[in-house]
Amino acid sequence: MKDLFSIEGKVALVTGGSRGIGQMIAAGFVANGARVYVSSRKADACESTAKQLREEFGGDCIALPGDVSSLEGVTALAGALSGHESRLDILVNNAGATWGAPIDEFPEAGWDKVMDTNVKGVFFLTQKLLPLLREAATPEDPARVINVGSIDGIKTPIFDNISYGPSKAAVHHLTRVLAAQLVKQHILVNAIAPGPFPTWMLSAGVGFGGQVEGQDWESVGNQNPRGRVGTAEDIAGVAIFLASRAGAYTVGETITCDGGVVASS
Repeated sequence: MKDLFSIEGKVALVTGGSRGIGQMIAAGFVANGARVYVSSRKADACESTAKQLREEFGGDCIALPGDVSSLEGVTALAGALSGHESRLDILVNNAGATWGAPIDEFPEAGWDKVMDTNVKGVFFLTQKLLPLLREAATPEDPARVINVGSIDGIKTPIFDNISYGPSKAAVHHLTRVLAAQLVKQHILVNAIAPGPFPTWMLSAGVGFGGQVEGQDWESVGNQNPRGRVGTAEDIAGVAIFLASRAGAYTVGETITCDGGVVASS
């Protein structure tokens, strides 16, 4: 019972891990003893984040750049991880994209970019990493896949990001489909649906120009039932629950982490 939330010694890959929610989850994993690979398209951003997390928490964090918006990029990332590790205990499919435009002007490029990254990338990276996940999976300690969805996949988004909400709804249902397929192989698949967090994506949506530091997040949080935006501890806590013994009987669920937005809507 004392080690219910331990992820000590586990190997994790966090896509979109160089900033935002991915970085928050990676930080929580590193701080709690996991060896964490952070991945994003920009190699310098990955290296900077990995260095920052190593210095801040004294743990093991490795940069592994990759682009999950194409099958070629997914295959390359899976191959790169296989060159470092013989098993993968935790896969966090967090990399995501959005596109804002009025409905009459919304372009095909905005639809395809979002769907390719948010849905296609989640499925095919999970598929390509199944050999490593199976190596880690046991009946007593299953491997874990955590997909990062969004409350915009549950309720109607407030922004003109037409393809984003449907892509996240697809992630939530894909989570159930993958969970049903993989549970008997001792690979547990669940999703987290975050609400407002101080991230680049939300910053761009609320008019902060993509800037995270030094912005008036308090005014954004005042509109939330909890009276604040989310913190790294909030999202990392849910991810650690799902990745640890505490979450070993939770399968195919989408857990909101939103301060009560969905419950109050």
